[in-house]
Amino acid sequence: MSDPLQIGLLVFPRVTQLDLTGPAQVFSSLPDATVHLIWKRIEPVPSDSVIALTPTVTFADCAQLDVICVPGGYGTDELMLDEEVLAFLRRQAGRAQYVTSVCTGSLVLGAAGLLEGYRAATHWTATDALPFFGAEVSRERVCIDRNRITGGGITAGIDFALTLVSMLRGRAAAELIQLRMEYNPAPPFQAGSPETAPAAIVAAMKERVAPAQARRLELVRKAIRQE
Repeated sequence: MSDPLQIGLLVFPRVTQLDLTGPAQVFSSLPDATVHLIWKRIEPVPSDSVIALTPTVTFADCAQLDVICVPGGYGTDELMLDEEVLAFLRRQAGRAQYVTSVCTGSLVLGAAGLLEGYRAATHWTATDALPFFGAEVSRERVCIDRNRITGGGITAGIDFALTLVSMLRGRAAAELIQLRMEYNPAPPFQAGSPETAPAAIVAAMKERVAPAQARRLELVRKAIRQE
């Protein structure tokens, strides 16, 4: 009998919890997988919502992973400059079967030098940052380029995780998990993408996130100079 899959998701302050908990729910449904929540210390970490997340293992104690995943959230801005985080990702990526992300987690992979020459997805408000790291922007909900698998914004994490399960254990395994979760999206509005949302909604959101986008690009430039 083969050893259990070792799947690790990074936890960090101001992570978008659904970026993490969506894939974690999918991966935890695999009978032959051990799922780890990884951070510098074992103590509750605040997400970007009311939910706090408790890591299960530290960087220092984490075994070699088959899958490493970086979720997104505004906390990724600081991670792009955190050498301890970037060094951990580089170490794991060297022997991991799949190097993955959800949402703006791809920017952290980029800052670690792990997306140069790869196609990658991210949240639609962060696509202007990816080329700074030598990545080609993909607007796919789940982008697969060799062993780099990157999901788009937030809810794409579930699609990403089901896709990866199908690659690891076959389509039937992924479909069983999807059925168990009753993952059958039927959104009440067609506003989940800038391509389908009403123009006024897109304009309002762009105005709202503009300061955060500007700050992110400043940090991206700083991360590049730090390499």
